[in-house]
Amino acid sequence: MEGFFLLIALALGSSALAGTVKIVNQGNEALVETLGRYNGKKLQPGLNFVVPFLDNIVYKETIREKVLDIPPQQCITKDNVSISVDAVVYWRIMDMEKAYYKVENLRLAMQNLVLTQIRSEMGKLELDETFTARSEVNETLLRELDIATAPWGVKVTRVELRDIVPSKAVQESMELQMSAERKKRAAILNSEGERESAVNSARGKAEAQVLEAEARQKSAILQAEAEQKAIILKAEAQRQEQVLKAQATAQALQIVAKTLEGNPHAKESLHFLLAQQYLEMGSKIGASDSSKVMFMDPRAIPATLEGIRSIVSDRDKSA
Repeated sequence: MEGFFLLIALALGSSALAGTVKIVNQGNEALVETLGRYNGKKLQPGLNFVVPFLDNIVYKETIREKVLDIPPQQCITKDNVSISVDAVVYWRIMDMEKAYYKVENLRLAMQNLVLTQIRSEMGKLELDETFTARSEVNETLLRELDIATAPWGVKVTRVELRDIVPSKAVQESMELQMSAERKKRAAILNSEGERESAVNSARGKAEAQVLEAEARQKSAILQAEAEQKAIILKAEAQRQEQVLKAQATAQALQIVAKTLEGNPHAKESLHFLLAQQYLEMGSKIGASDSSKVMFMDPRAIPATLEGIRSIVSDRDKSA
């Protein structure tokens, strides 16, 4: 009988000894109540000891960041359009005591709070704004939820709206609207393209006409300059030709004069040459292309020759 009681005592002792040792994993914390009253005792990660039959672990939770999945819910926008919205919330427990003693069911309370805040924010926006102002709504929800959950010892780190889905009827009307909008934009782009094409074509024609006029003007200027240079060169050539002829005539006269001075019989030859040139001049005038009439009296030829001879004789006497 004594052995039986000894076995019971040993069993109770080992059970009590085992109940005094508590191991808490890293990232977790535990609250301990003594005789049903919380006296601020909290078990930290690692090996901890409690008083058996007096201390009781009432709440054990992780302090790492957690994810709260918000299921789709129906919301009404400012313009009375029904939409379905779901979200995801990232949060963590900052104060284990508040998380357990300030609210009965922390996760359920946070879920209902997020649903209420989403409905409130969606009701402030029109349908088109819900798609374009998603980042602003996320920031507003984060700020409001962080303030609302602070008394529960919770820190909301991030809020993201995932899907915003209008009703089927609204989707069909939006698709029709988008189709009409695309057709409108296509028509506008087509008309703008035609207008730009017409403008470019007119501009190109105007520029071509200007360039053509400038080319004609430059061509006329160049042609005038070329004609002017040609006239100048021709006049210069004629002047040089006349100078050369005059020089040649002067040299010829000097040679004739020297010949006459040295040979007294050369006068007869000079008279013959003058008469010959006179006759050749008449034949050249008659052989020209233009029609001319030249009246020449054969009887006047000897008199002409005699006059030339007298001019030469007088020149010789004066010399």
